[in-house]
Order: sequence, then C-alpha cells, then structure tokens
Amino acid sequence: MTRLDLDAIERLAAAALRAAGAGEAAAAPVAAAIRRAEADGIGSVGLGYLPTYLAHLRSGKVDGRAEPRLSQPRPAALLVDAAHGFAHPAFETGKMALAEAARRLGTASLSISRSYSIGVLGHPVEDLAMMGLVALAVTNSPPNIAPWGGRTALFGTNPMALAAPRAKGPPLVIDQASSVVTKVALVAAAQRGEALPPDWALDAAGRPTTEPKAALQGTMLPFGGAKGAGVALLVELLAAALTGANLSRDASRYALADGPPPGVGQLFVAFDPEAFAPGFQSRVEDLASAMLAQEGVRLPGDRRLAARALAERDGVAVEQGLLDEIARLAGPNVGDGP
Repeated sequence: MTRLDLDAIERLAAAALRAAGAGEAAAAPVAAAIRRAEADGIGSVGLGYLPTYLAHLRSGKVDGRAEPRLSQPRPAALLVDAAHGFAHPAFETGKMALAEAARRLGTASLSISRSYSIGVLGHPVEDLAMMGLVALAVTNSPPNIAPWGGRTALFGTNPMALAAPRAKGPPLVIDQASSVVTKVALVAAAQRGEALPPDWALDAAGRPTTEPKAALQGTMLPFGGAKGAGVALLVELLAAALTGANLSRDASRYALADGPPPGVGQLFVAFDPEAFAPGFQSRVEDLASAMLAQEGVRLPGDRRLAARALAERDGVAVEQGLLDEIARLAGPNVGDGP
C-alpha cells in the first residue's frame, strides 16, 4: 500500500487523464471528482475507476476534448449537450445557470444528454445544496436490471440523489442506486472471487445466484423487489426519455473498453426553499434531531463525512498494483506525479 494525500491523488488523476487524451477542461473536474470519491471512502469510483476512464479515452468511448453546449429554451429549463464527453464538465457548464434560474423562479431543471458516467451522483447535488438550494438528481446507465418478472436487463442501476442545506453542518445527502448494490461493488466481488449474498443478482436463466460470474452474465436485483424496479423505471423516464439521452438498453457498457459512447443522461432539479414555506432549514434540523434521538440511527452520509475527515488528515491508502496499472495505461512518467 502507498499512502497519498488528497492533493497528490488529484494531481495523479489529472496527469493521467491528460496523458490519455483529455483536455484540461475535462481533466480538472474529473480529477476533482476522483479526489472527492477517495476522500469519501468510495475508492471504487475514485482512483479505482481511473483505469476505466483512461481506457475509454484511448478508445474514443468518451471524448476528452468535447465542448459541452448550454441552451435555455425556457426560463426554468436548461439543457446541456455533453457531446459524448465526461458528465462532470457538462454539469459544471450548467451549474451556475441552474442555481440562478432556481433562485429567480423558485424551481428550475438542468438536463444533460449524450453524456457519460457522473461517478458519485451525490457530489453535484451537494454542491447545489452548499448554495442554499434543495437539489434532486437522477441518471441512467448501461443495462443491468430487468423489469420485475423479466430476465433481460433494460434499466441501469439508475441512481438518484437528493441534497438539502442544513443550518448546522454540511448538507444532508441521500445517494442510492435502484439496485441492491452498485455494479462496481458486484464487479469487485467477482474480481475477488467472493460468493455473493443471494439477494444481489440473478443468473441468465433468472434464478438467484451467489456465483459472481453467473451474476455478471445475468441481471442485478433491484432493492425492494418490484418497488425498486419501479424506481429504476422512474429514473429511466426522467434521466433518459425526458432528456433525449440513450435508454439504458441502448447504452454501451462501461465494462467494455471499446464500443460507441454510452450517451446516457442526467437530470437535476433545484428548488430555492425561500420560494416556498419559510423555515426550511429549521424543519430539517428538527427532523434530523428526531432521527438521531433514536439509538442506532445515523443520518445518510454520516459515514461518508467521517471518512472525509480522516482522509483530509491522514490521506488515503492506495494499492501499489492500482498505481502501476494507472502508470501503464497513462504513461510511465505519470506515476511520478505525486
């Protein structure tokens, strides 16, 4: 293991992305997102996902020099065409315009089409909540979940996230997939050769399986059975059908190094609480206090915030094998960046 501080992680990620063909306008926000994921203890979508980014840049599956284009066809509707580039610079392109429209109109939305994985969906909504807004986000992804009762995957793991500003401390952030676990967690278990819990996935015949390889040939289970499958459909309608992005069934898989751009979508809705009933943050604090008064309860995101504090103080342990793989994919001198 090698311990890196967060600045070193961000420098390493940015250098690797640039070496693989990303322009600075893409490398900077993606590297910042990798830093944030590592800080929050979600290394699987931090440095652990960087080799996938690098492979997709090399193959052209994501355009590292795409220029997102912002339009505003109606006062409360903002659209960003990511042009098959990274989702992170596409969100940055529309973020301030979304916040301004929400403050002016009370509620506004930002759709992103022809996009790519946004990594931790909770981070962009957290950014909006830091501006005093309540923010909701959804994104679709390549197919992994079948309609309830079916065997063929039509929906992605299709996460949704919500962030609310608080009077005391950082925003309250809820970020969860429509599946029982993320695809990254399933793949990681398969790489380690671990048996899966029986409620994670089905094999190609639609039977529950604990075998990772069989699960990767089948479909992932939604949380809560039919209700979770309904949430996956809800996200699909908002993130793909509404934005004009590819439906999950038509999006090329992130697990493949080559192939066409996935072309998925994201939708963000921002609310200015000042436009509604007064005292929003006080009510949030009352609710949080009532939750925490019960033994064994923690607020969503508390574990992430604790990991963030430790990472800021002590840095993050990174496997040397991962650093070697990043250097191999990006170039021999990149690993010397930190």
